[in-house]
Amino acid sequence: MPIGQAEISARFTDRFGHFPNWIVRAPGRVNLIGEHTDYNDGFVLPMAIDRAVWIALRPRDDRIVSVYSIDYDETGEFSLDALQRQQAGWIEYLKGTAWSLQEAGHRLTGWDGVLAGDVPLGAGLSSSAALEMAAARALAATGELPWEPAEMAKLGQRAENQWVGVNCGIMDQLISAAGRAGNALLIDCRSLQTEPVPLPRGTSVVVLDTSTRRGLVDSAYNERRRQCEEAARLLDVHALRDATIERLERSAGKMDPAVLRRARHVIAENDRTLLAADAMRRGDAVELGRLMHQSHRSLRDDYEVSSDALNAMVECASVHRSCFGARMTGAGFGGCAVALVRAEATDDFVRDTAAAYQRKTGHSPAVYVCQAADGAEVM
Repeated sequence: MPIGQAEISARFTDRFGHFPNWIVRAPGRVNLIGEHTDYNDGFVLPMAIDRAVWIALRPRDDRIVSVYSIDYDETGEFSLDALQRQQAGWIEYLKGTAWSLQEAGHRLTGWDGVLAGDVPLGAGLSSSAALEMAAARALAATGELPWEPAEMAKLGQRAENQWVGVNCGIMDQLISAAGRAGNALLIDCRSLQTEPVPLPRGTSVVVLDTSTRRGLVDSAYNERRRQCEEAARLLDVHALRDATIERLERSAGKMDPAVLRRARHVIAENDRTLLAADAMRRGDAVELGRLMHQSHRSLRDDYEVSSDALNAMVECASVHRSCFGARMTGAGFGGCAVALVRAEATDDFVRDTAAAYQRKTGHSPAVYVCQAADGAEVM
């Protein structure tokens, strides 16, 4: 459902009888290019989107965090003094974030909250990172902690890696924490340096949800990460970010074919991401689109994380006359594609591509025309 500051405030007031002390929001993201490079110390080029997780909250005088989720119509509660992992669920992301902040030495206090979001779940738009960064913003507000985006992103990543059990890289949390309205963000995942990069003038970013989903924890994501680490070991580099295609070709004979393909994707994708940022600085939508197409082919053939539905969506988008480029986005195996489109023809693109995809697959897609948004903030 659509959600915003007024809606979350009203729902909090209905529940507690007074206005919230704070309202926080943290956005989802779409990655324009640079997929599966973040956990290889590489470069990524995501943008925060105008879909987010919102929390309205008030402080408590104890160390209990109690949160009502509008989307799930249930309350989750935990003590900051007795954090324990339980079954999977939305509350574990808040609990894990609190655990990570406390492990880093931050003193936290309890609060009551109302939570809602409009980032599609499981679509590759980082609903989990948005939830972690919204939780971090709420915990920082009640604990009077300074907001340092890169540090909070690392703590959110630690929560997902060690509490939730997903070996994600830093990209999702960092773009949710540090996004800039009107810009994508070129992120160096080794140094965590960020650079705002404007979208080419006269273009729109369209997210194309295939209406197919994947379970990330149970997918081949962790296997891909292990294969990348194996390739880096065989190439004698700290991470694949430090390798070149030439070095890879010289070592190809001692690699398992699957490991070779994974490394080839990551090394080439890093190069594509830097070239894409250059194209955006020049306002060159055609070149950016060409690089997006190359990225999808590499993810499909070398990294093998696409799917029939994602391939069909990219094909339907790519043949439209207004489309500069399209690719799968996110971890893969389902979820969303992203397309760069002439702004003046966005409505035609959305209508025609959705219809073509439905005819091709039988799935009814969801389509979101996205604006680049700011990162996590107290409203």
